[in-house]
Amino acid sequence: MKPVSSSPPEAPGLPSAQDLQTLSRQLNRPVRDVVEIPARCICGNPLVAATAPRLSNSIPFPTTFYLTHPVITAAVSRLEAAGVMNEMSERLLTDAPLAEAYRGAHVAYLAARKQIGDRAGTGDVPEIEGISAGGMPTRVKCLHVLVGHALAAGPGVNPLGDEAIERISPWWTQGSCYCAGAWDVEGAVPTKDLSRHVRHLGTQG
Repeated sequence: MKPVSSSPPEAPGLPSAQDLQTLSRQLNRPVRDVVEIPARCICGNPLVAATAPRLSNSIPFPTTFYLTHPVITAAVSRLEAAGVMNEMSERLLTDAPLAEAYRGAHVAYLAARKQIGDRAGTGDVPEIEGISAGGMPTRVKCLHVLVGHALAAGPGVNPLGDEAIERISPWWTQGSCYCAGAWDVEGAVPTKDLSRHVRHLGTQG
C-alpha cells in the first residue's frame, strides 16, 4: 500500500509538527506531551509515541510507549479479544525463562521512562515509581502496551511484545505500509481532548 504522505520519512527521534498532526489524526484527539517517535512505518509515519511520564497538566502518565497506528491497534485488539492475554499470563506462571525475560522487559521499560523523563525535563514521578505498564512484570494486562514497547525498543527486549507482533502478521507486518485509508487525512486536526486523563483532571479541580 502507498504511504499517506509523499514527504521523506523523518528519522526516529524528536517529533516534527507533521508527526504531531499525524498522531492527533491517528488517535482522533489532540496529542499531548510527546517527547519522541521511537518507531515508524517504512513510509515514515509514526507507529508509537513516547510520552513524558508527567503530563503538562501535572497528571502522572505511566504508559510511556503509546501505540498509535490504527491498523496495528486493531490487530492487537483482535488478539486481546481472542484471549491471548490470559494465555500469556498463564504461561508466565509455568515458564521460568519467559517470566525472567518478562521481568527484564519491566526493568527496561522503567529505565527507558527515566531517560524520556530526563529529556522531557519532568524529573522524578514518585506516583508511578517502580510501576511500568501493560501488567509487567507478572501478568499481561494490555497487549497494546507490550507491542508499543517492543516496537520502540526493538526485538529481544519484550518477549511477549515480540510474540504479539509475530501473531498479528496476518493483518500488519513491519515490512509493509498500511497507512493509506487508516485515518482521516482530509478533515481538521482534532483539537478537543475527551480522554480520561483530562476528565480526571477536571474532577480534581
